[in-house]
Amino acid sequence: MADANWPNGKLLDLLEIDVPIIQAPMAGAQGSELAAAVSTAGGMGSLPCAMLTSEIAREEVARIRTATNRGFLINFFCHKPPADNPGAEQRWIEKLAAYYAELGAEPPAPASAAARAPFDEAFCEMIEEVRPKAVSFHFGLPPDDLFDRVRKTGAKVLCSATTVREAEFLAARGVDAVIAQGSEAGGHRGMFLTDDVASQIGTFALVPQIVDAVDVPVIAAGGIADGRGIAAAFALGASGVQLGTAYLRTPEAKISAIHRKALRSAHAEDSVLTNVFTGRPARGLKNRFVRELGPLAADAPAFPLAAGPLMPLRAKAEAAGSGDFSPLWTGQAGSLSREMPAGKLTTLLAEEALERLRTLVG
Repeated sequence: MADANWPNGKLLDLLEIDVPIIQAPMAGAQGSELAAAVSTAGGMGSLPCAMLTSEIAREEVARIRTATNRGFLINFFCHKPPADNPGAEQRWIEKLAAYYAELGAEPPAPASAAARAPFDEAFCEMIEEVRPKAVSFHFGLPPDDLFDRVRKTGAKVLCSATTVREAEFLAARGVDAVIAQGSEAGGHRGMFLTDDVASQIGTFALVPQIVDAVDVPVIAAGGIADGRGIAAAFALGASGVQLGTAYLRTPEAKISAIHRKALRSAHAEDSVLTNVFTGRPARGLKNRFVRELGPLAADAPAFPLAAGPLMPLRAKAEAAGSGDFSPLWTGQAGSLSREMPAGKLTTLLAEEALERLRTLVG
């Protein structure tokens, strides 16, 4: 039964959690340690699998279950693998030629991008085996046959929506909750019925419209990193929040020292939507590469193939202490993030939100 202190207990009841906070899955920035810490504190920790194999994902799930007896969420991408286009990849490599020469890096062969795999048969079998409390999808939903198999495991299904139309689509397909991802959110946009970045909606305009449009719980995501933002999301009808950037400075996050340093001095206006790191729009901090080639480059290869040619440049730059070629994923509330253990942060965020909600009611 949901804690009566929260004005909307739908998400608490759905996921059987104590506080309505989901730790956003952040592929490449976290693993099982962060997920376990948030779940142990009463929220819902998440394990991102887009950059894992199904075998490694199983190992990470085992680590979570060793660390906590609470439920957790497993997240997957649902993008369509790009069609072969070696010409586009080669042109992208040629565009970076001056950077390779400057840093003394060797360009990779085309199609050597870092793997970001969509949900497939192997992942579905893994879900059927490990049976998590919840599964979430980004970039839409998997094919009907795989989606039905996930539902039959008993896992609650969540999915990101960046527009009301996407939320209505998801609700019609039978998801248990919709994650309303506002344009302030860090990382990749979850767009799947549109590719128009310019029309993306802010969190606090998007949330109430989705709440009005669907009957399932709505989770606010984007630009929320403290109790004020959580309380505001509830005031607009959300049943919970999903926070990513707020957790990036916790010791459990796996980001580089360069990324952590950048977050400490980041301002909201320092983050932009860019496609130059992967080929798909994502929000991160401006650095040299974003300023000189983006933020949005029409000739970036399709997601995720833009990433491969950057890997040698990133490695060389980071070895020299520079984040000039690193994707520094960050939402617009990055300056509100705090350095403290993830479990303590989860508890503090809930306390702050409840105090703010009591003030509003009083």
